[in-house]
Amino acid sequence: MDFLRPATWEEALAAKAAHPSAVPLAGGTDVMVEINFDHRRPAYLLDLGRVADLAEWETGERTVRLGASVPYTKIMENLRAELPGLALAAHTVASPQIRNRGGVGGNLGTASPAGDAHPALLASGAEVEAESVRGRRMIPIDAFYRGVKRNALEPDELIRAVHIPKATGPQQFSKVGTRNAMVIAVCAFGLALHPDARTVRTGIGSAAPTPVRARAAEEFLAAALEEAGLWESGGPLPPSLVREFGQLAAGACNPIDDVRGSAAYRRHAVGVMARRTLGWTWETYRGQERSTRCA
Repeated sequence: MDFLRPATWEEALAAKAAHPSAVPLAGGTDVMVEINFDHRRPAYLLDLGRVADLAEWETGERTVRLGASVPYTKIMENLRAELPGLALAAHTVASPQIRNRGGVGGNLGTASPAGDAHPALLASGAEVEAESVRGRRMIPIDAFYRGVKRNALEPDELIRAVHIPKATGPQQFSKVGTRNAMVIAVCAFGLALHPDARTVRTGIGSAAPTPVRARAAEEFLAAALEEAGLWESGGPLPPSLVREFGQLAAGACNPIDDVRGSAAYRRHAVGVMARRTLGWTWETYRGQERSTRCA
């Protein structure tokens, strides 16, 4: 196994072009586990640790450009207001040591359906900035996941950053695991309200071959909120609406039975998480609306 260690982004792209099979190594929290257990033995490792701009972020008027190697700890400490759903998901990642090393770029590169960042990225409507020596392109998050641990990157491309819309409404994240820390998700659910567009987006993890959205649940909830005038009034949600949203979210799953949980349990848990996260986000939204009216 050869170890490639570029000092700049341009050197990294050149190395990836010369060795398309090279496996990028940033935080290493996924790759090193696979190597240590002999699940993967790549011919080349491409260490991106010296490429400084991958660990930087920029907050624009409408979006945050998050470098692929920004550690989860930095997201929790610095971007809680702009990216609340992702910050909540970051809290659930493994241990403090791994949160200090791992980043969103690694989750995207691995494309495991159990990756903690995926539900929040789907719910936010993020875009992945991919680049090669041939040029740069933006990949909508909805088009990024192609199968079990497969993504839309070309062999010579690297993830440089993720562009995530700043929150315009409440966001939530919920995860079920077999213990409270250092655990792969049995299933996970992310929810984001977008009051400016009067839309809802979701993200489901570890309950289908890829991270997915519960599109029928999103459309139902957005239409129900509009029809009842709840975006304006901030009134309480009817229990029947919450139940239907949970059922539709569960219906979006296509899970498997494995050592962490059965398919039936995953569907049930996603429905429960959908109802709970909707309750939490809506209560936050109601509080924001009351504050706005009082001001």
